[in-house]
Amino acid sequence: METEEICQYFNQIIENEKDVSAGIAAIRTLLKVLEKSKSGTMQEFASVEYRKAVEAMKMTDHPVTAIASGSELFFRFITLKKIDAARSVDECKQIMMTRGKIFYDTLIKARDKIAKLASTFIADGSKILTHSRSRVVLQTMKQAVANKKIFEVYVTDSSPDNSGQEMCQNLRDLGISCTLILDSTVGYIMEQVDMVMIGAEGVAESGGIINKVGTYTMAICAKEMKKPVYALTESFKFSRIYPLNQVDLPDEFKYTSSTLKKDLKKEHPLVDYTPPHYITLLFTDLGILTPSAVSDELINIYL
Repeated sequence: METEEICQYFNQIIENEKDVSAGIAAIRTLLKVLEKSKSGTMQEFASVEYRKAVEAMKMTDHPVTAIASGSELFFRFITLKKIDAARSVDECKQIMMTRGKIFYDTLIKARDKIAKLASTFIADGSKILTHSRSRVVLQTMKQAVANKKIFEVYVTDSSPDNSGQEMCQNLRDLGISCTLILDSTVGYIMEQVDMVMIGAEGVAESGGIINKVGTYTMAICAKEMKKPVYALTESFKFSRIYPLNQVDLPDEFKYTSSTLKKDLKKEHPLVDYTPPHYITLLFTDLGILTPSAVSDELINIYL
């Protein structure tokens, strides 16, 4: 597949399927690239086609964090076990396709697993603060409603794209009492809530999270007022990066590809990094983890 075709396929998934994240769309795109691959060897696919596909998706104006981690884990999974060298290229490709589909099917079920785990932490009468729009947080609250829980949610407007407005409407459609608040009122609202429940675009090796800008501010306020911060995220978003602060977070994670061509000093980042000591627990498809356990899970994945 050519670069333009890869970008078009990836963009169409995101535009046509609103509940599909950029990470899942990236994995589906890589499956299509593998299916149409004309590489003469698996080494050629790994060094040329796979890398070209990942770079093409990073060029689109979608969150790079999940694309990078999801693509890396996908490739790791399909090449985890050695394939008999005596097999033909077509046979090798078929084995990798089978592994890739297993990996994809597992990820599709991840959101429901997380929702079932995290929804048990929502008690009747709870007041929850969330930031921006997170598909897994929405699914968790939907599960809590199915469990007959009655609770209230505060959602930040979430500048600059105001994605909190859509999240608030989604919650109201589920019959959940929801209040849209200004980003600047997080400190004021924090003393009224019982917990903070947020999604994540990526999880660093330290257990800190990369998420919509403003998450770090929210977590600091929660820490000061002794409110638990629960991060809900699929394990394919675990990434082998170890940022020490906001500046240390790679620019490609903080800005879209089109923004990277501009003067970044005059641009607002789209995500920020929340260090692990501000996160109480991570709810993942691997189970409920403390931030310190993320590095152990990454070791198990990449051994």
